[in-house]
Amino acid sequence: MVMDVGERDGDGEDGGWENMGEDNETKSPTELVDETVSMIEYVARFGDYRRAQRKECYNLARRMKILLPFFDEIRHHGSPISHNCVASLSRLKKAIRLAMKLLKTCNEGSKIHLALESEAIMIKFHNAYVKLTQALEELPFDELEVSDEVREQIELMLTQLTRAKKRTDTQDIELAVDLMAVSSKTDERNADIAIVERLAKKLDLHTVEDLKIETIAVKKLSKERGSTAESIQQIIQLLNKFKQVLGMEITNVLDDTDTPQKLSKCHSLVIPHEFLCPITLEIMRDPVIVASGQTFERESIQKWFDSNHRTCPKTRQTLAHLSVAPNYALKNLITQWCEKNNFHLPKKEDQASSRKFFVDHEDEISCLVEQLSSSQLELQRKAVKNIRVLSKENPETRVLIAKHGAIPRLVKLLSYPDSKIQEHAVTALLNLSIDESNKRLITDEHAIPAIIEVLQNGSMESKENSAAALFSLSMLDENKVTIALENGIPPLVDLLQDGTIRGKRDAVTALFSLSLNQLNKVRAIEAGIVPPLMLLLEDKKLGMVDEALSILLLLATHAEGRHEMGQLSFIQTLVDIIKDGTPKNKECATSVLLELSSNNYSHILAALQFGVYEHLVEIAESGTNRAQRKANGLLQLMSKSEQIP
Repeated sequence: MVMDVGERDGDGEDGGWENMGEDNETKSPTELVDETVSMIEYVARFGDYRRAQRKECYNLARRMKILLPFFDEIRHHGSPISHNCVASLSRLKKAIRLAMKLLKTCNEGSKIHLALESEAIMIKFHNAYVKLTQALEELPFDELEVSDEVREQIELMLTQLTRAKKRTDTQDIELAVDLMAVSSKTDERNADIAIVERLAKKLDLHTVEDLKIETIAVKKLSKERGSTAESIQQIIQLLNKFKQVLGMEITNVLDDTDTPQKLSKCHSLVIPHEFLCPITLEIMRDPVIVASGQTFERESIQKWFDSNHRTCPKTRQTLAHLSVAPNYALKNLITQWCEKNNFHLPKKEDQASSRKFFVDHEDEISCLVEQLSSSQLELQRKAVKNIRVLSKENPETRVLIAKHGAIPRLVKLLSYPDSKIQEHAVTALLNLSIDESNKRLITDEHAIPAIIEVLQNGSMESKENSAAALFSLSMLDENKVTIALENGIPPLVDLLQDGTIRGKRDAVTALFSLSLNQLNKVRAIEAGIVPPLMLLLEDKKLGMVDEALSILLLLATHAEGRHEMGQLSFIQTLVDIIKDGTPKNKECATSVLLELSSNNYSHILAALQFGVYEHLVEIAESGTNRAQRKANGLLQLMSKSEQIP
């Protein structure tokens, strides 16, 4: 008795799972097992997960599937199952339902929200691990007559869950840095557009269809309890920036009248299990049959064979041959289902369109690149300006410009005495660096010292775009070290101190990325980064409080950083932000204060004297998820002191 999960999910809400099993005490063992298995099968049919949690989701889904043989044995249990066993199965079902709801959120929730709240989502995963571990440890294996093989699989799963509970989430630093940069006020410069474009790709929000579905997810999120107006507004601002990049109309996201019905239905689709490749668990575009009779996505099974496997990945039997045959019947079924449900298969790059683009633009770009080395100043200036403009347009252009050898010529122009040529050259390199392969090409041409030279001595706009270029290149970890060794941190600190608002923003973003390296924290402190960061905290009009606090939090993990921040005036500034800042400001300031206080108890006493206690209590009750955790951490430290009035 396995329920039709697909039909249950057809209402576009929670698929009927929300209330399933609330009366577990009255369920028969067969009903408990069937409903639990249905939930695991439901999870297995999800098409994909949001990038920020993708690895964790696939791991959890895979572990849940390990339980299927266990439930199969329970189904065929010969003797009656005791009340104690039923209670254990009920607790396991509740744990699986919790995990399923979390995976469902990561499958169809707002991509922007899940990226912004990645730390809070990770805590939910840890909670799911705890619940599953408790439920599995309480299972009476002997009474249920579970086979040794299945019991060993579950014990292995428990080991994996224990390891997962202890693991600290490795944050996608580039994603975090880009989110911080793009969350600032709208800025139409090349650098900001470049970061928006890169972030849209990272979050898979770079097509019109992606953004329409994300809009629906944001609308749904806005109606959920616990969603603050500020967080929703931040998500909408990011969503609108992504729409601007694609030239889409900016509409009122929270206006229900513009929700297309068919998209709303598509949003919560569950892909039929037989449409998923057993290797990748993704919907198949080109299904093929192997000698064992099983069907796989052509590309994934070919990779399996290329890795010297001669067995069927599903049945594990040795294959008589490695030939594959197209499964036309299944491909037609998938096509019909996609058309009926307005589901768009993931598309590979349109090679014909790409070739046409290259043919249309190759001659023009080749000519411009040649002119970069012209002896005629005006021709050279015009060429580098056009390269700057073209490199801003789209990914294909950036690839084509690099292919024709523009990068080494642009690097040479960085030391050119003409200030406009220098400015155009560094901005063109900034735009080209959006492409990951171009980052390495630029680095290999030893561009970093030349960019730092422009940062030190160029015009103000050149300095700003040099800082943005260093930020982009610093996404490669080895470049974080190179930039520091080439003495790039001091001029960034100078720009942070004396630059325009735009320059300060570029500098603070680059310095945040560089300070992720432990040795660079010391270099930044020695370069005098702390005083200008404190000025950013005091001048709220600049709108960089969160950025400054984010760097200070990194520096506070180092002894020298804590020493630089140890004066009473800084503790008072933190307390003032905790009192009167925005929810995000309060979250960041509380995090910094907790880091300082964990290493120096006098900071707790100073904060208490400045009246922080009642505000921490308020944050612990109504702040953001992260702020609540940090505030509770501080309150626990304070309670140990017996210094609370």
